[in-house]
Amino acid sequence: MEVVIISKSKYEEMVGKLNRLSDRVNEILHKREGKRLSRWMDNQEVCQQLRISPRTLQTLRDNGTLAYSQIGHKIFYKPEDVQCIVRLVEDRRKDAAYRGCSI
Repeated sequence: MEVVIISKSKYEEMVGKLNRLSDRVNEILHKREGKRLSRWMDNQEVCQQLRISPRTLQTLRDNGTLAYSQIGHKIFYKPEDVQCIVRLVEDRRKDAAYRGCSI
């Protein structure tokens, strides 16, 4: 084991720098949390929010209307992407109701 001896002033300077670094990291993390988006949604959550069937959700993915990410066999959606298509789904629902169908 090696022992290093430093002066008190150098030690205090080093501690001060470490404290400032720690404060800066905490500040960055705090700012990032404010910008952090909600957690990702799965198929079931999206179907419930949009009041659509899993097959309709598949169609929205297939035609590029709704962006998604897939990890293994599980598919995830960003909540903000889902929010962007709420109006589209409602318009399609109204159109289908006008034609006597449903989605």
